[in-house]
Amino acid sequence: MDLNQLRYFVAVAEHGSFSAAARAIKVSQPALSAAVGALEKDLGTTLLLRQRDGIVVTSSGDELLVRAAELFTLLTRTREVIRGLQDDDVGSFVVGCHESLGAYFLPGFVPDFLRAAPGIQITLANAPSAEVTRGVVAREIQFGLVVNPLPHPDLVLVELFRDAMDVVVASGGARGKSDVKDAHARLRAGPLLFAARVAQCQELLSRLAADGLAPERRLACGDLELVKALALAGVGPALLPRRVAAYGQPGKLRRLHPTLPYIQDTIYLAFRGDAHRTAAMLRVKDALIAHGRRLAAVTPLA
Repeated sequence: MDLNQLRYFVAVAEHGSFSAAARAIKVSQPALSAAVGALEKDLGTTLLLRQRDGIVVTSSGDELLVRAAELFTLLTRTREVIRGLQDDDVGSFVVGCHESLGAYFLPGFVPDFLRAAPGIQITLANAPSAEVTRGVVAREIQFGLVVNPLPHPDLVLVELFRDAMDVVVASGGARGKSDVKDAHARLRAGPLLFAARVAQCQELLSRLAADGLAPERRLACGDLELVKALALAGVGPALLPRRVAAYGQPGKLRRLHPTLPYIQDTIYLAFRGDAHRTAAMLRVKDALIAHGRRLAAVTPLA
C-alpha cells in the first residue's frame, strides 16, 4: 500500500468525485483514477463505486477511511516527536566515567543540569576509562569522561582539565607538614596505599622505586575510594589523584612533599564524531564542557 494512493483515495472520498478531488489537490484526474484502481487491486476489494453523479464509498472503503485517519494522525504525531528530538531539549543519554572521577565531577553537574533541562534523561555508567572509551566507540555510551585516552579515529576528544596522581598523606597531627628528608623517611616507612588496577599508580610506584623511595610495606587496594578512606584514617601515605584526594573533605589530605614524583593526568570529554547532533545532544555536550572548564580553574592540593 502506497501512502500517496491512500491520500488520493481519501481525497476522492471526501470531495465526492474524482474531478472535484483532482481540482482540490491539483493532481490530474487520470492519475487519481489510476492510483485508486491500484489501491483496490492491492487490497483485493472495491473501495469506491463510480456513478455518473459521483462516487459511493463501499463498506470496505468506509473501514479504510477510519484506518487511514488513524494512520495519518500517527504519522503527524511521529513527525512532531522526531522534529522535537532534533530541535527541542528532549532525549536520553548515557554519561560514562570512572567512579572516583564521577564522585567529584558529577555532584556539581547533575543537579543543575537536570533542573535546567527536565526533558533530558541522563543515565550514569561507571567503569575504568578504557572501558568507557570502548563504550563510546561502540555507541553504548554517548559521552565519556576519560583520563589520558588514546586517540581514536571515531572519537572527538575535548580537553577539560588536568589532574595528577600524587603521594598524599593525612594532614594535621603532631607531624604536620614535613621537610623533604622527613617526607622520604615517612614514605619509606610505609605502608604505601595504592589501587593496584590503576595504571598511573603502577607507573608512579615504578618512579618511586627508581628513586629509592618505594617502601617494602605496601597495601594494594581494589579501588581509589578505599585507598582514600585508609589514607584519611592515617594508615599511611597513599597514591591518589589530587582531585580525588581533595573532594568531600577538603584539607584532610595533603601532598606529602612537592619534590616527590607524580604522574600528570588530563581528563577529556569523549564522544563520537558522527554523533547525531540534536539540540539535546549539543545541550549535554556543552554543559559537560562548561562544568569541566569550571573545574579547570580550581587547583586541588596546591
